[in-house]
Amino acid sequence: MRKIFTFILALVAATTVYSKARVTITVTNNRLQTITGFGAASCFGAMEPYGNDTQPVRLLYGDESAIGLNIMRMEISPNFEGDVKVPEWGNWDSPYDWNGSLPSAKIVKQRGGIVFGTPWSPPGEYKTNGTAQGGKSDSQGNQEGRLRTDCYDKFFPWLNTFLKWMHSKGVDVDAVSVQNEPDWWVDYSGCLYTPDEQLNLVKNYAHMLDRETYKGVRLISAEPLGFDPNYSNKLLNDPVARNQVDIIAGHIYGHPPLVNLKNAAKLAKQYGKEVWMTEHSVSDNIGERLPNWQEQLEFAEEVNECIQAGCTGYIYWYMRAHWAFVSTGESKYGEKNRVKNRLLPRAYVLSHFAKNVTGSTLLESTCSFDLVTNAAIETSAFIKGDSLIIMAINTLESDRDFIIKLPVSVESGELLLSVGNETEELCQKSSIEIAEPTQRLTVDLPAQCLATYIFKIQNEETAIKELKQNDAAVTKTYYDLQGRRLLKPRGLCIEHSSDGTSRKVYIQ
Repeated sequence: MRKIFTFILALVAATTVYSKARVTITVTNNRLQTITGFGAASCFGAMEPYGNDTQPVRLLYGDESAIGLNIMRMEISPNFEGDVKVPEWGNWDSPYDWNGSLPSAKIVKQRGGIVFGTPWSPPGEYKTNGTAQGGKSDSQGNQEGRLRTDCYDKFFPWLNTFLKWMHSKGVDVDAVSVQNEPDWWVDYSGCLYTPDEQLNLVKNYAHMLDRETYKGVRLISAEPLGFDPNYSNKLLNDPVARNQVDIIAGHIYGHPPLVNLKNAAKLAKQYGKEVWMTEHSVSDNIGERLPNWQEQLEFAEEVNECIQAGCTGYIYWYMRAHWAFVSTGESKYGEKNRVKNRLLPRAYVLSHFAKNVTGSTLLESTCSFDLVTNAAIETSAFIKGDSLIIMAINTLESDRDFIIKLPVSVESGELLLSVGNETEELCQKSSIEIAEPTQRLTVDLPAQCLATYIFKIQNEETAIKELKQNDAAVTKTYYDLQGRRLLKPRGLCIEHSSDGTSRKVYIQ
């Protein structure tokens, strides 16, 4: 009897050791938001020497790059057409102007990308404290810097001067924001607005933004520090202001995407507005080292959670920093950072999204690991043309059998896999063998990995039509022939309707 009992224990132990645990994603036919793209900021700080070095955008942007970013954020410094009387961040005796981001912006536009500008402060003479500085300093007497009410009618004409200047230099800016972090009182360039003050500004004065001359330019809401939905909800609940704003934006410092951002995105979706997360830096306080692989996976989770919360655009903070995408050349941050302008692992992580998810539509899906209560494994699903894209982030130290349940049959597949923290181990490609068209697959999900599974839909003409839009109204979006979303369609492009149909069109 004791021998039998021992045998049973051994059998159980063997089963426990050798049977692989499972995770399942079930994808529905409900389409959610279409993803405009991914990007980073070209601003002062780690981008020095500012304006002269365009290698970061060359490495990061466009189809010809390894990463595929398509949105660039730049500062609208508080000047008039290159007037350099306003001091630089952190060095109030040194001037700066709109020239700083111009060389990088030109390259991004040449590569089909989107460029938008954010003011950290309007001109100092428009403000209550008379300076571009936010006012939180002894030198400013801790006087809050706000836009003076008698200067509200000057704000959008000032933005028009920025659009005019950039156009004269060969860059048509795609969008402008109301304000960087209107809820954060700072000792650098800044301006405070309450939600009601922003509402007043947009409702009563945003019609002065010259959309006729600068066709296609869109207005982005102020970008609160923690994506406080009070800012965007005030705008969207007012029919006049709602008609003026095109994109709801914010940052997620101190507030996970599935809280404030998700709450803000609900009303934005109701009124057909895009939602962009326009600044965050993950693990920028890690000290004198590069992020480890676990931190890179946490970054991937953040991007995924922003999308699941309703984002159509994700824009990181600096593009060049030891905790970002391109190395600074400072040896104190480790050997990989010693060579300046080298692509870092975080760039390759974001390339999973930028190269594959840009221009796709998020499909509603569920995972056996609940996103809110247990994020050890996160998943998402997208449709793009004749492809179904499944992404999985496994932060566990063990492999899983990954069961994928799809709403249509697929006939072939490819895996893009990133494991480890060495750039040479990232973005490995392999084929997925599918014996015959199927709606259910079991594939490997390695430990501590970011995996993108790209499947070709069987019989594209009929299968894609089965993926119905869950909204009754049919909307149209436009993409270039590389699948990048266009803010204003022109020339030969792809017209995509929310009912699932796509066609090539020529628009003059």
